[in-house]
Amino acid sequence: MQPAKVPRSPRVLILIDYINPLNFPGAEKLAKPALAAARATARLRDAMEAQKAAVVYANDNYGAWQSDFQALVAQCCARDDIGGEIARLVAPRPRDITLLKPRHSAFFCSALELLLDEMGARELILAGLATDMCVQMTAADAFLRGYEGVWVPADCTAAETPQAKAASLKYMRDVLKCDVRSSRARRVGGH
Repeated sequence: MQPAKVPRSPRVLILIDYINPLNFPGAEKLAKPALAAARATARLRDAMEAQKAAVVYANDNYGAWQSDFQALVAQCCARDDIGGEIARLVAPRPRDITLLKPRHSAFFCSALELLLDEMGARELILAGLATDMCVQMTAADAFLRGYEGVWVPADCTAAETPQAKAASLKYMRDVLKCDVRSSRARRVGGH
């Protein structure tokens, strides 16, 4: 059997923890902002796919080491709540790549770095949940790895409070040198 080739993609959209049952303490505060972020991310994703940019899902394994990502997608999509609506909006498509991550950063103990190297990725676009946790930790690891650009579209992330989101975006902009302009403020094809 011939292994599938990894697509070449200098720009990669990484969706972080969007496939999420939202059943943890604080999820009730995150749900509505997460739905708004998922809607913006769905629009961004369509624009990125039109440019042939790869889409990678880096999703929490929720502590289940035998996790099956497709089963998690099916379970979340079947839910009749905001978590289900979010999962249906941004569910993986056949050409997307999916990874399970054991901790906050999508890089930590996952195959993401190797995958991005094989893709020839130079610019990362990070979208997902939560701005002040997993998105920020992933942005920090991307910064440490020296990617040419990291864009964290402010409208494509969500946190439990507006204050937490604003503080995290400021940190990512000022310290991690991320572009945090919204997906509507920045042309998807350029800067």
